[in-house]
Amino acid sequence: MQTILDTLAIFFLISGLFFMLAGAIGVVRLPDCYHRLHAASKCSTLGLLGLVLAAMLHIGTLAVVTKGSAVILFAFVATPVGSHLLAKAAHRDKAPKWHGTLSDELAEDIAKADTDKQGETRSKKKRKTRAA
Repeated sequence: MQTILDTLAIFFLISGLFFMLAGAIGVVRLPDCYHRLHAASKCSTLGLLGLVLAAMLHIGTLAVVTKGSAVILFAFVATPVGSHLLAKAAHRDKAPKWHGTLSDELAEDIAKADTDKQGETRSKKKRKTRAA
């Protein structure tokens, strides 16, 4: 039984290290901050998953399994939220995009929201002039 657990631990350790390496290469080689942020968030989430699962299987105590599960849960919740906030801040700061970027949905949504707000402001002004 211990041999099976050790084999699984080695598998998860290697997979975690692979994702960390792939993410590090992606951060160095990808063209813009949005692609790099994507690589960094994927490698930290999936790499951490593999490394923590390997530690949980190898050590195997209740305390380690509980803490490892909490770490995995926190990483799977916090990393995507943090990456989204960083990407939105970069977009708001007008970080340059890669020339091959096909669409910018956030810019379209912001433009639509601005148009809707201007329409509401005009409607309110019309109501005020009618009431006066």
